[in-house]
Amino acid sequence: MDNWVLKGVRNLSKESLETIEISPTQVKVKVTHLLISNFDALLFNGDVAAQYPKTIGRFAVGLITEVGEKCYGVRKGERVYLESAKSCGVCLNCKSGKRDRCEDIQIAGRDFDGFMRDFVVCEYTEVSPLPDSVDNMQALCIEMVGIAENIYDKLNLSAGQRVAVVGLDSLGNIIAQVLQYHKVIPIVIDNTPENLEKAKKCGIYYAFTADDDLIENVMDATSGDLCDAAIYSACSRLPMSLPPRLVGKKKALVLSGFTSLHSAVDARDILEKDLTVFGVTSAANYTDSVINMLLHGAINTDCFDKEIINEFDPVAVLTETCNNMASSNKSKLTVLKMIF
Repeated sequence: MDNWVLKGVRNLSKESLETIEISPTQVKVKVTHLLISNFDALLFNGDVAAQYPKTIGRFAVGLITEVGEKCYGVRKGERVYLESAKSCGVCLNCKSGKRDRCEDIQIAGRDFDGFMRDFVVCEYTEVSPLPDSVDNMQALCIEMVGIAENIYDKLNLSAGQRVAVVGLDSLGNIIAQVLQYHKVIPIVIDNTPENLEKAKKCGIYYAFTADDDLIENVMDATSGDLCDAAIYSACSRLPMSLPPRLVGKKKALVLSGFTSLHSAVDARDILEKDLTVFGVTSAANYTDSVINMLLHGAINTDCFDKEIINEFDPVAVLTETCNNMASSNKSKLTVLKMIF
């Protein structure tokens, strides 16, 4: 079995592993599609720390090839999503049966081996069967949709409230779509025309560039009250000092995603407005609800630029992703097709 292992910064090599026998509660999954994410690129570049050696690859879809005799709700030949984030199982909340409140969410590629490999052997509870109407591209976005849903839940928003979304990479776009699904009004900000156009194609009405007229435009969109919350996508090339200017007093600022940039938040606006600031970077325990959202058409992935690669060199692909992160903020989904 081929397995791409990260042994250090930009030190990725292919290893052949012996066949692993499954236990009664495990399944064996042939990985068919792997989304190369900014998170994978940050791991590869050493900007996100991992304990080496580690198999990377955070988002993947596969086919079950073997099923243990004590597995329930899954069957051989079924297409599944591989859980990219899971509860740690050892913190107080996990031991108390409150895994949805885990204090140390584990992420594929960083905390446990990811999915850039031929086969994955895992507990049957760590895969989710995919309905036929949820295609592979949608499935590869499940974690990002879950992050957006996690943000929505934590903000406790009501229909009709207005939320600024700063940065329209793939995650930022999905966050805006999830807000709109819940009848919250997103106001998206980005300086890349292509990203703003994609948002408009998804039915998002308020889409502004971060120019001298931004505050006035936001004031017009909120009837002069500013936004009820602001969400900053960490891969944005826009200054992190911008979001606090877009919200009213005693509101919330959410930082989401991963980045190699060291940005400064303007403490003056946060303190003067008495803002609540928190981060959301994962979505453990959200998979079932996200699949249901996808079945109801919550997210449009057709607007994204896509590149599906049949023959690939992961080192070259990850290097290109690192370079793209440093030079632009255009949203593109790069997928490795790992089965023919």
